[in-house]
Amino acid sequence: MKIPFVRPFLGEDEIKAVTEALRNGNIHGDGPIGKKVEAKLKVLFGSKHALLATSGTHALEMALMALKIMPGDEVILPSFTFASTANAVMLQGARPVFAEIDLETLNIDPRDIEKKITKKTKAIIPVHYGGIGCRMDEIMYLAKKNNIYVVEDAAQGVDAKYKGRYLGTIGDVGCYSFHETKNITCGEGGALMTDDDDVKRRAEIIREKGTNRSAFLRGEVDKYTWIDKGSSYVNSDILSAVLDVQLDRVKEITVRRRKIYDYYNEALKDLAEAERIYLPEIPPECEHNGHIFYFRLRTEKERYHYLAELKKRGIGATFHYIPLHSSPYGREVLGYKAEDLPVTELVSKTLIRLPLYPQMTDREIEYIVDNVRNVIGVL
Repeated sequence: MKIPFVRPFLGEDEIKAVTEALRNGNIHGDGPIGKKVEAKLKVLFGSKHALLATSGTHALEMALMALKIMPGDEVILPSFTFASTANAVMLQGARPVFAEIDLETLNIDPRDIEKKITKKTKAIIPVHYGGIGCRMDEIMYLAKKNNIYVVEDAAQGVDAKYKGRYLGTIGDVGCYSFHETKNITCGEGGALMTDDDDVKRRAEIIREKGTNRSAFLRGEVDKYTWIDKGSSYVNSDILSAVLDVQLDRVKEITVRRRKIYDYYNEALKDLAEAERIYLPEIPPECEHNGHIFYFRLRTEKERYHYLAELKKRGIGATFHYIPLHSSPYGREVLGYKAEDLPVTELVSKTLIRLPLYPQMTDREIEYIVDNVRNVIGVL
């Protein structure tokens, strides 16, 4: 049996939607389908504003530009994240300040955030790993106390909640990703979510190449022109057509992914009780979206051995991030050392992710569990 790590959950409805968009000539960005999707995002997740972008990366870049993060500023974020989170900071000329994560959720630790806040700190970027919410109450308290922004990297957090509120709608700005690997996808795409009218206005200008084209299209000005710095971050209506269908299936997708997650978790519980593996913890205030199922092992040597064995059996298990602080750029340019964040290093060296996507069959899931148990050792 061959089971890939991920497989996009797409069907005939998505194909039909793209075909209709092409026939109607709606292939440009910020078109009628994109507007429809933005309205749908606002209703689904309870945000005042939603702006589609060409990727989650670009949503983060738009967010930091709209918040006027400048050279010399500092932004606190976890090292255990994708490079896009830090790149959005670097592109503004600001400095990423890496904070430690906690072992229970692999999310940024508010206690370390507090230690890293200085007079130069302008923002915090909590990354909701695997769709499990960060400790947002503590993070928002620190932000308010120190008059700094919160930009949620909710790339993995679509349709997940913290204390009843959707991830991506708690901070000043939230950023979603609709990449192929995410729960909801259009291949490449993202969205910026905010309740702040000024942030929305600035982000709208930024994504339209620094022009007030959106205001022109609404009839608010008689012509549009260059008024600020910007880039081309507007998502095509072809991709928006796929996203439109996907959003109609978001609850179905979340339910199925959580069912698979729960099966893995229950089936491997005895290995965790014997301390052969360490399973993730879902805090009671969090409603996750089943984006990732992972477990940790005791050593890096074990991790690579077990990954190789699972690969031999056709299972597309994998690891996750090389920490940004100990990456070549983090060490050589930013001056970090691996030992600066020991928990992050430990997690990075011992984590395994299992395949998880809605169309997995029960037989495939059982095959994966049986082989994990055989490889690690049946009790």
